[in-house]
Amino acid sequence: MSKKIDAALKSLVKALEHHGEVMSDRPVSAKRAGRATEKVRQAASAYTQVVADKTGQPNPFVDFLDPETVQSLRGERDAIATKKTKKND
Repeated sequence: MSKKIDAALKSLVKALEHHGEVMSDRPVSAKRAGRATEKVRQAASAYTQVVADKTGQPNPFVDFLDPETVQSLRGERDAIATKKTKKND
């Protein structure tokens, strides 16, 4: 993994963990929740930008596959799983 992707990933994970902690508080502070949410958004944006710059791949948080492609991929996945199960029998 490239250093930039690794650093962006670590920042995103840290932001998500903090967000989870804040959202687990009772009662949830609206200000803390807003700040934590913004940190997640910024970290996710930075991560997607680094990934795009390094790999040319699209944003991993956007559903960019059409329903037919998703259906086809699920079918392929299920067929592979079935083959593996039959091999192990």
